Amino acid sequence: MTGSHPRRRTPKGPLVLDTRELGRRPGSMRHVQTQAALPADLGAEMMWVPAGAIATLDLRLESVIEGVLVSGTIVAPLRGECGRCLAEVSDIGTVEVRELFYYADRAVDMADDDDARVLVEDHADLEPVVRDALVLDLPLSPTCRPDCAGLCVDCGVRLDEVGPHHSHDRLDARWVALSALAEGAPTGTDQGRSDPDESKEKE
Repeated sequence: MTGSHPRRRTPKGPLVLDTRELGRRPGSMRHVQTQAALPADLGAEMMWVPAGAIATLDLRLESVIEGVLVSGTIVAPLRGECGRCLAEVSDIGTVEVRELFYYADRAVDMADDDDARVLVEDHADLEPVVRDALVLDLPLSPTCRPDCAGLCVDCGVRLDEVGPHHSHDRLDARWVALSALAEGAPTGTDQGRSDPDESKEKE
């Protein structure tokens, strides 16, 4: 049919919520506690969600005039590398989510809004919401502990393992040059100077 829009398929997956039991009466609420597998590509350069990680979702679904408001917390395991010493870091990420999923008939005027979430056959796909919330909350430079000393700039050893007295002797390039002169290299004042006694003998 001319002017009709293709029908969107009902989303499927571990992060899809069925809101049909909630109904469309404003004020209706339902509490959802569940666990779900997360996508394998969630993360940043130094911290990420490990493959096969299971997240714990504690959510509240509330029916409003425009759609279904989903709010609550998501807890997920994290893994990464210390930004100072590169040691493995494990942590637990807890993020707050609050997202309105519009009814399809209420989202007609929001076709140009790419950020708007829309219910498809009364199903809410939380994967984009969870992805944005977790990734934006990840630290850019995590540390294994707040006082991590990092790596030695000379040999790369972890400073926390070798102690505070670890050091390397460094020679100043200027002293190296002076040492070379002290070992017998001719100086500018000696060059071109003749022995006065040798001059007398030639005469």
